[in-house]
Amino acid sequence: MIAFLEGKLRVKSPEYVIVDVHGVGYHVQVSLSTFCGLPEIGQPVGLNVHTHVREDAILLYGFGTVAEKEMFLLLTGVNGVGPKLAIVILSGISPDELKQVVIRQDYIRLKNIPGVGKKIADRVMLELRDKVQGKQKEKTGALQPFTEAGNTFPDAFSALVNLGYRPAEAEKALKRMRETLGENPPLTDLLKGALKALS
Repeated sequence: MIAFLEGKLRVKSPEYVIVDVHGVGYHVQVSLSTFCGLPEIGQPVGLNVHTHVREDAILLYGFGTVAEKEMFLLLTGVNGVGPKLAIVILSGISPDELKQVVIRQDYIRLKNIPGVGKKIADRVMLELRDKVQGKQKEKTGALQPFTEAGNTFPDAFSALVNLGYRPAEAEKALKRMRETLGENPPLTDLLKGALKALS
């Protein structure tokens, strides 16, 4: 089982990355939170990894912090929450905020994330409450300082639509961010601002 990867970043997109480890490229799915912290293509990168084995595939999920990986594992332990939905949830909310949402039983905040309906929100609140409250410490260990690599408006739009936001609301949020941040802001700033506006 692969638990950690360190190598050169060869491909970078809001949905996945390819990490070159001694000439072997690993396809790793990531959340927007991890994507926003990635270095530029060609630079060294390290990711905490969860290996998900299915009957027809072996999938890798990568995380910039230990805390995000731990929350991913907690989420996938909830009935009805698979790895894909867990990544979507962590793209819309940080592990620390999700922890507080569960403790406060803030259903509205959780249901604002695309793909999370009432049933899933109920299960997350119920099944994670004791586990989250029982944790005394949340490890946040980022693997390395990340640098920004700016991108384009279409990439941010595509990422938001792939997460389940309606095209009209995604476009509206991104245009608002561009008005605030300028005509060609970095992709990270666009996504962070848009996700905040949409939450």
